[in-house]
Amino acid sequence: MAITVNGVEITEAKIQAEQANHAQIPDARGAAIQQLVLHELLLQKAKEVGIDTSANEGQAIGTLLDQELKFTPADEAAAQAFYDAYPEQFSQGDSAVASHILLPAGEDELSSALAKAKAEGVLAEVQTDPSRFAALAGEHSTCPSGKQGGSLGQFGRGQMVPEFEQAVFSTDAGEITPHLVQTQFGYHIIQVNDRSEGGKVGFEEIKERLQQHLNELAARQAMHEYLSALVKAAKIEGYTMPGL
Repeated sequence: MAITVNGVEITEAKIQAEQANHAQIPDARGAAIQQLVLHELLLQKAKEVGIDTSANEGQAIGTLLDQELKFTPADEAAAQAFYDAYPEQFSQGDSAVASHILLPAGEDELSSALAKAKAEGVLAEVQTDPSRFAALAGEHSTCPSGKQGGSLGQFGRGQMVPEFEQAVFSTDAGEITPHLVQTQFGYHIIQVNDRSEGGKVGFEEIKERLQQHLNELAARQAMHEYLSALVKAAKIEGYTMPGL
């Protein structure tokens, strides 16, 4: 049975073409049909309100949505109310910014002893002249981060293996760990570039992003309600649209 939207057919050729855009979705055909149905409904609505759809359908639909979607933008008071109502969403744990030089640990007693001796030598060089840390990381580190001077960027607790994490969070910012840190990956020489204690993110710090987030939520809700109304008012045959 052909699929029609208020009498306009959604052809099999259109479905096949659209399906390629949803290849990563288990029900790619269903997603394609839903997209085409909604597209047709929006085009019909645009024509109904006097928007020219002949030149550029996407632009016409954009104009329609700009005119039709209504929601109240979140102001600072709305953002403050959300911030106060959901404090757990604005807490963050301890974090650090660190760099490391990773050297292999060796596979047997002799190679392990030689590897540790080499690692101790690199550690001594770094402690003597910390400004050479990035250069020595590029020269000796077996971690891909060595190409970036050993930089691991920012990370929080629970993101690194326990031995590495313990060393980082027990070392002051700006310092190099005094001893080699051994993990399953080998020997690490770690430079702690920055440390931040966890706690609640201040409202002023998050205010603008929170307002943007609330506006995005409101816009999505308005779109959901608008499309649901179009589907309910339409005569769609040959396919049952899932609940929007």
